[in-house]
Amino acid sequence: MKKYLVVVETTVTGYSAYSPDLPGCIATGATPTEVERVMREAIEFHIEGLRLEGMEVPEPHSYSALCEVTA
Repeated sequence: MKKYLVVVETTVTGYSAYSPDLPGCIATGATPTEVERVMREAIEFHIEGLRLEGMEVPEPHSYSALCEVTA
């Protein structure tokens, strides 16, 4: 099992998500729970498509960090 970083952003209509390690793999949802579920499905579909095309599945390499600054 691999773990891919997923970035979730708030939008005007709900939420969107993407994974920096899987270019072009995106999802949207009305709630955080929905966008996470849909993104999980999108990642599985994306990886399946890469395999069917004989392409390499990227290894997860992105990570997140919070930087505290004075503003």
